[in-house]
Amino acid sequence: MKNIIYALCMMAIALVACEPIEDRDSIGGAITADQLDVKATPIVVNGKNGNMVILENHSPVLSAWNCGGSLSTKAYDTVMVVKTGAVDVTFTGLNPDGSKIEKKFNIQIDALTTLPAEYKYLFGDPTKGVTSKKYVWDETAGAVWGNGGYLGNTSPGWWTNNKASMDSNDPDYGSEGYMVFSLAGMTLKKSNAAGTKTETGTASLDLAAITKDGNGAVWASAKLITKNVTVLKGVAPNGGNAPVYSYDILKLNDSKLVLAWPEPGSGAWGTAWFWMFRVANN
Repeated sequence: MKNIIYALCMMAIALVACEPIEDRDSIGGAITADQLDVKATPIVVNGKNGNMVILENHSPVLSAWNCGGSLSTKAYDTVMVVKTGAVDVTFTGLNPDGSKIEKKFNIQIDALTTLPAEYKYLFGDPTKGVTSKKYVWDETAGAVWGNGGYLGNTSPGWWTNNKASMDSNDPDYGSEGYMVFSLAGMTLKKSNAAGTKTETGTASLDLAAITKDGNGAVWASAKLITKNVTVLKGVAPNGGNAPVYSYDILKLNDSKLVLAWPEPGSGAWGTAWFWMFRVANN
């Protein structure tokens, strides 16, 4: 008799343990775009909307932000926007059921109150009244364009070309061609000396894209990313002269800009191309 009672008790425990828990642990249903509770708020500095923006998602969805080109996948974050004026914000939410919803709006950025040194070097320092910088081929480097060893050279080391040779190497823009990087709109414009041949697009910096050589030393400190425009002679000579839109930054300071681009598949001492620029005196 005792065995029967014990068995019945164990069966009851097993049945209780197998009770469904869906109601208790439900993840909830999907929401619609008009139910999103998200906002992006510029941090005010000296009475002006600065370029540091607080992102907040109070909705039960996963987050994907694009705030003026600054990306985040956090529900709550602070990002830096490197442009002024009306800035577009796009929030994409992922519902528990896998469906995506989107909300677009804009915010006003009045001043670049926070700007990394690299942006000041490339585009100008607004605190000093400089909002654009002009670059030309750096004749002081000797060779201003050519190829060399990836992760080894820091300037053209194999096939080298001086400034004068750019008249024939780049007849569209020539040896006196120039580039202007402007903070307003983060634009890059290149032109020939006469201004009769121009091309304009945008430029940005990826400061996290650090490249190290085989010894662990920093070879490139960041990347320059361009859109709808290249730097002067920004092509892949061994790739059908296809335009190059991503460049390793080997040197960037208040007066110099040195760029490199490795051919696809290049390892250490594989073929890379180099561009040597300096800030124009005028």
